[in-house]
Amino acid sequence: MCNHLLSLNMITGEERKELYSSARYLIRNLNEQIDRPHIRQIYTQLKTLYAGGAFTRDEHNVDMLLRQLGDARIVSEEIGLGIHAVLALLYYIPVKNAHLKEEDIVGVTGEEPVRLIKLLLKTSELYSRTRNIDSDNFQNLLLSIAQDIQVILLIIADRLYLLRYAKHLKPASLAVEMAKEASLLYAPMAHKLGLYKIKGEMEDLSLKYTDRKIFEFIKRKLGETKKTRDLYIECFIRPVRERLEKELKDVSFEIKGRTKSISSIRNKLRKQQFEDIYDLFAIRIILDTPLERERSLCWQTYSIITDMFQPNPERLRDWISVPKSNGYESLHITVLGPDKRWVEVQIRTKRMDEIAELGVAAHWRYKGVHTQGRIDEFMNSVREVLEAIRYGSGGSDNLPLLKNTALTMPDNEIYVFTPQGAVINLPQGATVLDFAFAIHSRVGAQAVSAKVNGKNVPIKFKLQNGDSVEVITSTQQNAKPDWLSIVVSSKAKSKIRQILRAEEDAGISVAKETVSRRLKNRKIDYDDSVFIRLTKKQGYKTLSDFYRAVLHEQIDVGGFIDLYEESLKAENELRERLSEAGAKQQADTFVYKPEPVDAAQQSDSRKNPDVLVLDQNLTGIEYSLAQCCNPIYGDEVFGFVSNRGIKIHRFNCPNAPELLNRYGEKVITAQWSGQTGSVGYAISLEIIGRDDLAVVTNIISVIKKENRTKLRTYSIDSADSLFKGHFLIEVENRETLSILMRKLGNIVGVKHVERL
Repeated sequence: MCNHLLSLNMITGEERKELYSSARYLIRNLNEQIDRPHIRQIYTQLKTLYAGGAFTRDEHNVDMLLRQLGDARIVSEEIGLGIHAVLALLYYIPVKNAHLKEEDIVGVTGEEPVRLIKLLLKTSELYSRTRNIDSDNFQNLLLSIAQDIQVILLIIADRLYLLRYAKHLKPASLAVEMAKEASLLYAPMAHKLGLYKIKGEMEDLSLKYTDRKIFEFIKRKLGETKKTRDLYIECFIRPVRERLEKELKDVSFEIKGRTKSISSIRNKLRKQQFEDIYDLFAIRIILDTPLERERSLCWQTYSIITDMFQPNPERLRDWISVPKSNGYESLHITVLGPDKRWVEVQIRTKRMDEIAELGVAAHWRYKGVHTQGRIDEFMNSVREVLEAIRYGSGGSDNLPLLKNTALTMPDNEIYVFTPQGAVINLPQGATVLDFAFAIHSRVGAQAVSAKVNGKNVPIKFKLQNGDSVEVITSTQQNAKPDWLSIVVSSKAKSKIRQILRAEEDAGISVAKETVSRRLKNRKIDYDDSVFIRLTKKQGYKTLSDFYRAVLHEQIDVGGFIDLYEESLKAENELRERLSEAGAKQQADTFVYKPEPVDAAQQSDSRKNPDVLVLDQNLTGIEYSLAQCCNPIYGDEVFGFVSNRGIKIHRFNCPNAPELLNRYGEKVITAQWSGQTGSVGYAISLEIIGRDDLAVVTNIISVIKKENRTKLRTYSIDSADSLFKGHFLIEVENRETLSILMRKLGNIVGVKHVERL
């Protein structure tokens, strides 16, 4: 049967020999799993496909039938996969080259091989889009798209086959490139899946092509010391075997010496000379024992070895009590052997040894797995291994290997391609706009549409795993507030808010300039207190809200300036009246005594003697500071005669216009004199800024560090990436307050500071 297959195409003598060997092995292996008529049906179909050119030579000039047979032999013989994986490999190339449709082979192979072929086709697309396989995102994308542990094992088998074949590749640079890929991606995968033998071979072959000089040096040195090393191993093993035969009478065991891989020796050469490396080899003791006696016999053997030789406690590795995440179990010790040389001894059972050689697949025969259905069930139980690879936790020795859950990769992220083949990681549900901002904030801000897999789509289009995305931009485009509902990634949301804030700040500056210019054109002076009081009366909480309304043309600026002019005129008239009244009357100094108040009210009436001058005709009357405006030493103030005595108000008190216009006869002059001493006046500040804990922390720090200032209470509210804080502060006078407000306004992230 094999000879007929070999005659179908022109291949070299060496290829013919390899193809014959692999085909014969697989036919013999298939005989054990499916009946002979079924094998003949598969053979006939493959023969026809081969003759029809379905198996051409690949980009490396490797005969594809030879490559697929080689892959199939590796997964069957060296990894231990079953018939479904073998059939998937044999039919993968004809389906990929469009010589067969998936539905054409279901009747021959069944559903499972077809499913694996579909996944292999998906993963093959990755390599056609990018060569950046060394990136973490590529590895994550590969694992995400593969979905099944078997697909990862098939890929590893294929890369191992190509590495073994690399010596035939032309030009030689192809072998170097392939070796680098294996070292960066596939060898670590094999290691984390427990395929130590394959991992070691991959690393050795990679070193051979990436650093041939050091590879040949180590190989030559190992050859030169082989006889001496073999003699020493025999000298070490002989007494150990005799002792174990004596004390483990009912247990079969095997002892062998194993020279360590060239790549592992290469790592040691980074720190030592070759002659100084003592552990070029390891002694392995393999016990044939039932599962229930494994642990006790391994530790009994450990006791025997450490009784014969001095152990190094720091080199003890117990992977029996707590196996590695990939299932590896063994007891490693280092002892001082003959001639005072340190020797590593590995103690394990036959079951443990097979798992160490074959990785996760070796668990089958120790779980009573004999049918493909049970194998599939087992394969669906190794989700933890893939997650360990994907999230970099494979090195944790405490992670259990098996979980009784289906193999479904976490669905909270996707991986997509740039036009250059780079892989970008995004959260599940990400849109074209998320992708654009992941590339660069400028690309995101100017994005108008995109091409996904060559198809034009809008920026709100949701991306899928493996999509290739090209963003189309325009310098006329700008970020918009509704974009926040399109994106899902925190990075994109943050960038959009940042752009919108910058645009708003710029717009507010323009609005300020517009109002200022209109005032100058009408020759109207700007009075901060009058202006702020009017904006609040108009319903704006902050000046930023007012200027934002100006920016969006939500207010008649001319009408507002008319109102401001009237308010400013009234304010100036009031000041003139008070000034005139003060000039006509002799002012006398009165001792200002506070009214008794409870702690909750926190007196606005904490006063110092000889600091307030009032109308001399008013004697024996008590005075207090109005709580509506909390005047402090240095404010422009006036007195208002009420039934409860004289209340001292600021000129810019919210109630001042009404008091002055309606009750002018009750208004008296008042002014500060003398010194404040140690009196503290309570005032409230409203501060608005970027919603960032660091900004608030800086505000509190500035207040506490300021001399003659005391922070009593504060409260913070957050909304739309901004915070609004109210701070109750004690200050001595207006000058102290002005200095403090100036410092607070200079804090990075503070947008607005206002005294209430």
